[in-house]
Amino acid sequence: MYFEGYGFRGSTFEQTYRCYPASFIDKPQLEAGDKIIMPPSALDRLASLHIEYPMLFEVHNAAAERTSHCGVLEFIAEEGMIYMPYWMMQNLLLQEGDMVFIKNANLPKGTYVKLQPHTTDFLDISNPKAILEKTLRNFSCLTTGDSIMVAYNNKKYYIDIVETKPSNAISIIETDCEVDFAPPLDYKEPEPVRPSVPASTEPTTEAPAEEEPKFIPFTGSGRRLDGKPSKDKDVLAPSPAKRQANATNGVQPSTATTSQGSSSRKTTGKLVFGSGGSRAEKAPEKEAEEPKKEDPKFTAFTGKKYSLKG
Repeated sequence: MYFEGYGFRGSTFEQTYRCYPASFIDKPQLEAGDKIIMPPSALDRLASLHIEYPMLFEVHNAAAERTSHCGVLEFIAEEGMIYMPYWMMQNLLLQEGDMVFIKNANLPKGTYVKLQPHTTDFLDISNPKAILEKTLRNFSCLTTGDSIMVAYNNKKYYIDIVETKPSNAISIIETDCEVDFAPPLDYKEPEPVRPSVPASTEPTTEAPAEEEPKFIPFTGSGRRLDGKPSKDKDVLAPSPAKRQANATNGVQPSTATTSQGSSSRKTTGKLVFGSGGSRAEKAPEKEAEEPKKEDPKFTAFTGKKYSLKG
């Protein structure tokens, strides 16, 4: 009976083998791809089932519940044994001589794959996409969650298969597949560079500027010309605190104080410089002057008589 779309007649190919790395059969080229070496009996069985090329297989490790996919390179292994790339054994958590289940599979052609290198060293290659394209020519299929190995310049680079479309396992034989890269696992975002600020331009907390005293007119103190202390000193020169308070509150010197000072100056009878009392002080000074004595009139022959005899 033929099942359309599966590529085989009757039943599927299912077999359990012991797996060993490619180094056991002296096939180092296996490490550069995803193909395995199977025994000749597998070829007879596949031929009887009319499996079409390319032959793809599902590889399952039941003990670790890990699954991957691969192709086949040759049928020259000993019966009951298969040889596979060591990186594939690592993906399946297999040790030398462990049992592995093989089943034929039919995978859709891939349209998209997203890869993520393990280290940033892979990006330091001059043309990483060209190296990757050359390496993937040795692969038959890709499975989401696997890590493939890319050998270049005597160094091995491991790359994770992050995403595949249209399914979790795809065939990449004779197909145009879009390839995208995710940031490497050890990639760190560069820290933003902060511009260095010179010490002279660093913002400093400025101390609050002291307020300059406001100008207040007629706040000087009076001085006497004869050097004696002035009696109206307290009246004419109020204290600085009082002057500042009057200036802050907008209070001007009272007229009563001014008039009191002017009257005090008038009573002392001393010189006062200013326009306030120049004319007003002249009248009292005239009143205070003593009346002048009249000169005696000349009278003839009013002298005393003296005798020469004594």
